[in-house]
Amino acid sequence: MKSPLAPGIRLITSFSRDSWYRGFILFLTFLFYTAYHLSRKPISIVKSELHRNCSTVVRPTDLNITDNATWCDWAPFDQDNYKTLFGVLDNSFLVAYAIGMFFSGIFGERLPLRYYLSFGMVMSGLFTSLFGLGFYLNIHSLGYYAFVQVMNGLMQTTGWPSVVACVGNWFGKGKRGLIMGVWNSHTSVGNILGSLIAGVFVSSEWGMSFIVPGVIIASTGILCFFFLVEKPEDVNCTLPQHHSDEENDETEPLLQNSPNGNQTINGAISTETPVIVQEHTEAISFTGALCIPGVIEFSLCLMFAKLVSYTFLYWLPLYISNVAHFDAKQAGDMSTLFDVGGILGGILAGLVSDYTGGRATTCCVMLIAAAPMLFLYNYIGQRSIGTTVAMLMVCGGLVNGPYALITTAVSADLGTHESLRGNSRALSTVTAIIDGTGSIGAALGPLLAGVISPTGWNNVFYMLISADVLACLFLTRLVYKEALGWCGHVPRVRGFKET
Repeated sequence: MKSPLAPGIRLITSFSRDSWYRGFILFLTFLFYTAYHLSRKPISIVKSELHRNCSTVVRPTDLNITDNATWCDWAPFDQDNYKTLFGVLDNSFLVAYAIGMFFSGIFGERLPLRYYLSFGMVMSGLFTSLFGLGFYLNIHSLGYYAFVQVMNGLMQTTGWPSVVACVGNWFGKGKRGLIMGVWNSHTSVGNILGSLIAGVFVSSEWGMSFIVPGVIIASTGILCFFFLVEKPEDVNCTLPQHHSDEENDETEPLLQNSPNGNQTINGAISTETPVIVQEHTEAISFTGALCIPGVIEFSLCLMFAKLVSYTFLYWLPLYISNVAHFDAKQAGDMSTLFDVGGILGGILAGLVSDYTGGRATTCCVMLIAAAPMLFLYNYIGQRSIGTTVAMLMVCGGLVNGPYALITTAVSADLGTHESLRGNSRALSTVTAIIDGTGSIGAALGPLLAGVISPTGWNNVFYMLISADVLACLFLTRLVYKEALGWCGHVPRVRGFKET
């Protein structure tokens, strides 16, 4: 008697070859961008160590320094303008990242993604580690740290357009919002891991807070070189369906052969020479990408949404340390709750937008809800541990949900828009334009926080709330079109089809 197949083997064989490859690529790209964000996070954790309240620090017995209130700080951040100097470091990275992103998408369309990603991760690991080496080499030059941040910002632009283009190559539109909502949790997972790793070393040897993440991202770059598969056709897998069957029925004629040998279009006999729509393979121009309906609106919305998100990314640990009087490690650990909320918010945004078909409306509703929650967090968020935990998670979900949806599912939708006629090579350029514009806000947020925070944290939160409102305003036209679609006045098609 033949024994039944083992349950584990039955489970394995229930998945097709295509499913295994898609799952593998989703896991790899998740790992890669987790490493990118993991290597960005240490600077926000180390800030509160570079400039501390030395009166609360036990002075070593062999230290012969008197009347020096900054003896425990790391020059040049031992000055009264230390917040401004921290802003210089943040913006050295973020401005370079924003400028480089507009060019990165162009390179990503024209270079093999595997080589491009591998190079970017290895070089990012190098510059992240160089920042940490400043501790061991006793470097106190602001110029050195700013230069390292600029170079790291440029290297990090290789990541986002490449991983989104790769995932877009492997997955169709079906449940893209949910899939990418889950996948995009790599941003928050990377922030959490970066905070925890940096927190282990920050109070003893803060240089390792950079070197360890640097080694990790360089290692994932090597992994990328050996295992990444850019497109399904490279391993003879089935190509994803970029448009729904309904879209294809509406926009493309069905060419068939009739029994007598004549060709028919949608069932009607045609004696004319058929017009065959060929897939465009040339890379799209920057101007051409801007003309895709929805790209400009979502880019401007992301600019203000990312302003809020990156202000939290770079300044939340210092805010918690100043307001709640936690030490560097405790503040860093507490700040990870914002990213935990971001994971849940990204998944929720993807799920709701898939169900409703309203990407713009989903983003707008979450941004509107975020404004009063930010106000409440500033006023009651530090009253108790329970309140802090709840408010951080809610704010993280509402702030990062729209950001996650725009940078993933929306970018992939627009990069495979039906107006492109199958030109899949536009995805990296479209993604770079959207995220590059968003990165302008990412640079402005921490800069404004550094300038405004000396006047009081309340003013920083008013700035963040204003940015949330502006982000909503840029989506009003698209929200209106989606509302008309729900009412049956305008054909509503995923991908923000213009009619």
